[in-house]
Order: sequence, then C-alpha cells, then structure tokens
Amino acid sequence: MIKKFLIILTTLTLVISLAGCGTKANTPSTAKEKTKVSLALLRLTSSAPLFISMEKGYFAEENIDISPEWFDAAQPIAVATASGKVDVGATGITASLYNMAAAGQKIAIVADKGREEKGFSSSALLVTKPLYDSGVNSVPAIKGKRIGITQKGSTFHYMLGRILEVNGLSLNDVELVPLGKLSAIMAALQSGQIDGCILNEPNITKVETAGYGKTVVQIGELIPYQTSGLFFSSSFTQKQDLAVRFMRAYVKACNYYYDNAIRNTSPEKKAEIIKIISKYTNAPENDVKLGLPYIDRNGELLTSDIKTQIDWYRDHDMLKGNLQKEQIVNNTFLEKALKK
Repeated sequence: MIKKFLIILTTLTLVISLAGCGTKANTPSTAKEKTKVSLALLRLTSSAPLFISMEKGYFAEENIDISPEWFDAAQPIAVATASGKVDVGATGITASLYNMAAAGQKIAIVADKGREEKGFSSSALLVTKPLYDSGVNSVPAIKGKRIGITQKGSTFHYMLGRILEVNGLSLNDVELVPLGKLSAIMAALQSGQIDGCILNEPNITKVETAGYGKTVVQIGELIPYQTSGLFFSSSFTQKQDLAVRFMRAYVKACNYYYDNAIRNTSPEKKAEIIKIISKYTNAPENDVKLGLPYIDRNGELLTSDIKTQIDWYRDHDMLKGNLQKEQIVNNTFLEKALKK
C-alpha cells in the first residue's frame, strides 16, 4: 500500500513539474534574447536621438542591445560602416562616403541625424578672439586666413567651400589646414596656429565659453544643409525586421527630442534631454543647452540637398563616377517604421 502511494505521489510530482515547465516556457521572462547591433558615432550634440534611445531604453524595447563604438572623425565611421565592421554609422555625410557608393560599395543613408537650419546652432565658422576683435567678423574677412578643418572632403570642407561661394569667394581664397581630429582643431585655434575653423556643437560653445574663439556665422544662416545622417551597412540592410526595429526606436527618440528640445513642450523633459546629451558628450549641461541643433521630428532626410552635395563634390574634383542620390539614399526602413 505504501509502495503504491509513493508511486502515485512520484507521478503527481512529475506531472506538476512538467506542467510548470510548460507554463514557464510561455512567460515573458523567456522572451527572445536581444540582438546585438554595433553603432559607430561621435560625441556630438546632433547624436541626441541615439543617446536618448540608449538612455531611455527605446532600443531595448525593440529587443536590440546597442554596442556603441566611439570615433573622433566622420570618415573612419563611413569606412567602418561601408566595410561592414559596424552595423550602423552615425556621422557627417562626406565625399568619402559618396566615393565609396560610386565605387559600388553598398551603404545606405537612411535617416536624418542633424541638419543646418536658420535659428539653430549646429555648425559654425569661428575665428580666434583676437582676430574677431580686430574686425575679422564676416566671411569675406577670412580671405587669406588659415582655416582648420578635419579632412579634405569632409563636411567641414564642404561647409567652408559653400559659405565662401555664397559670399563671392572660393576655397582658393583661404589656406586649408586639415587637422584630422576635432580636438586637434580646437587646440590649434587656442594656440593661434590657425586663424579660424569650422566646428560643431557642443564644441562651438566649449570654445566660446573658454574665451579663445568667436562665432563669425552659423552655417544654417547661409545654406540649408543635410550635415549628417544615419547609415546602414549592406549586411544590416538585409536584416529587414531588425533594421525596421532599429529605425522605430530611433524615430521614437527623434519625436521625443523634437517635441521637448525644439518645441519645448515640457521644460522638465528638455532638462532631461540636456542631461542625457551632457552625459554622452562629456560637455557641461550649460554648454549643451546653448547649442541644441535642429533634427527632423520623424528623422526624415533633406533629400534634395543630397543631390546638391553630390554635384558640389563632383564639380570640385572630390567625387569620381556618375553617382545618383537614389543609389545612396534608402527611405524604405524609415517609411516602414513610421507606419508601425
């Protein structure tokens, strides 16, 4: 009798155990493991939506585990993305990027990550404070001066060329000084090794707060310009579901940034955004709040300007081949993210 009871008890225990396993398999705790996505970016204010997505868990909501890789210049990010060393790149749109696309490398500009707009501090021409105080306070006044940029073919090179042309000058009217890194440009301006430079936020405010440089003009006051973008590598574009989920998190952050940093619908949320940007850029909050750039609410690109850029780089012998904007711009992931 006792033996029979023990057999029944053992059977019941096994049934309960198996039922428990079945229940556990359907609980949220066993949701599929997050997919790791490598992201190359710079510590710039215009990367705000990416910072927000990471900090507020928007990527995690889409089952994405972001692995950030920090760079100090735009071109290496374009190379890393085009070669597939990273899944997603976020940086300036350069001649190097266009040349890679023209040569047949598959890389897609998929969303806005900052553009020059009137009334917003994003990128600017600066000169040393002594020069500014002596009257070098306009674009025509920099004729003959040594102007620092990151690299030839960079966004800084493009911006300088365009604003000179708007003022009836050309790149031949200044001495270009490529310095590679943003930190090197700032150090050269501070030491007087260059007369002026192109910089972006939060570095513009850092320089002005330190007192060794002054803004001559904001780029957005002179030209509309899609400065930077979000890029997908060729292999990442093949992962349709993952790419759309990434974009959905990014658009959610763009909405949050636009509504609270640009429209200023909530001072508390704007303060939160400033704190997040400060954390990821290592810039003081007071500096960040003075230079919040324009970013499209839905992350949409100013595609007409992509054609302008391609034509300009080709006209200045920095782009080879017959590249068309349709070969490098891919709006499909953004469109699908917006629908969902």
